Amino acid sequence: MTLMEKILSKKAEVGVVGLGYVGLPLAVEKAKAGYKVIGFDLQKSKVDMVNAGHNYIGDVVNEDLQALVKEGKIQATTDFERIMECDTVAVCVPTPLDKFKQPDLSYVINSTKDIAKRLHKDMLIVLESTTYPGTTEEVMLPILEESGLKVGKDFYLAFSPERVDPGNIKFKTKNTPKVVGGVTKECTEHAKALYERVLQAQVFTVTSPKEAEMTKILENSFRLINIAFINEMAIICNKMNINIWEVIQAASTKPFGFMPFYPGPGIGGHCIPLDPFYLQYKARAYDFHTTMIDLAGDITDSMPEYVVERLSEILNDNKKCLNGSRILLLGVAYKNDIDDMRESPALKVIEHLEKRHAQVIIHDPFVPEFSHNNKKYYSSPLTKDLIENMDAVVITTGHTTVDYGFVADNAKILFDTKNVTKNMRTDRKNLFIL
Repeated sequence: MTLMEKILSKKAEVGVVGLGYVGLPLAVEKAKAGYKVIGFDLQKSKVDMVNAGHNYIGDVVNEDLQALVKEGKIQATTDFERIMECDTVAVCVPTPLDKFKQPDLSYVINSTKDIAKRLHKDMLIVLESTTYPGTTEEVMLPILEESGLKVGKDFYLAFSPERVDPGNIKFKTKNTPKVVGGVTKECTEHAKALYERVLQAQVFTVTSPKEAEMTKILENSFRLINIAFINEMAIICNKMNINIWEVIQAASTKPFGFMPFYPGPGIGGHCIPLDPFYLQYKARAYDFHTTMIDLAGDITDSMPEYVVERLSEILNDNKKCLNGSRILLLGVAYKNDIDDMRESPALKVIEHLEKRHAQVIIHDPFVPEFSHNNKKYYSSPLTKDLIENMDAVVITTGHTTVDYGFVADNAKILFDTKNVTKNMRTDRKNLFIL
């Protein structure tokens, strides 16, 4: 039976390398579609949790994972020798930036080497990790062909960018359209066939992995640039005593030529703060400087410090110094109603506040405790006594489970950077917006 026949009949054994925010939801969807799935991860704690049916990713339904494990449809392992059992392997490993904003492809390279050692004929490998254009063909392909097998003939290689949006109620892995680009036409066809049998969404094909890799970079560079622009507009609107949120709402009434983006204390997650800088890195090889990405990155990186500077001005106007003030931060997750803190701007706000000798107290209903810069933080219960004893409260994440009316009623100063208090501003002299 050929690989295509196995994919079409759902008799292919499917591997997923990396069981994080991308890999575990993908593994679950493939298992739900009827494939037998083996998940691979270096962290034994994750493997043990999966095999026990204990979910640790917000976008996965606990009952789904439990049922699939019980049925034997999905299992996890740290034993990469079992890649030999797989007909297809999706690589969903981290691709971080180092402190100089240079891509760290070590996880991709090591995973590819692990696969190359067990590569067999009629096998499909798909990279889903976000990276710069050229990675699939320039980094992965040579490693895989060291096995003596040839792409498009003996095995198939493609790139399909992950489009995970943690906490998104409408779009999940299952119903988000997929982009696929293979090294050869046959590679694309095999990857497309697999995703079409897993997802309830269109699978759109492009000419090569480079187009697919650039697609993800374009999506998130577009968002970075527009978020930076609206943050700059928020700053100038504040100086001109104009409500930026009303301006955005008014502009959004135009049925064409405008798309709303919203200001905030910065950007977080693993995509927007990182992805555009993969392109920046690759562009240097072509003697090209990504001016707009650089500028957008500078603006968004400056927002946490701007928030603290604004807070300092607000306190000063109320005859209070930031130094020594007790500041309650509402939210450390990078977006509302999730526990994901990756690249959260709230962490930078904490750093700037503590650098200026403020005492920072945290409340986040989704993050009971966390460590940052070798310091432990705990979420305090949001009580009337706590709020009243704060010199200021700053909303840095718009969790919908927080009673902001209660906070506004009891706070000396409430600085809202997320516009969650838009319906309670009448005659509130203690309420300030970004």
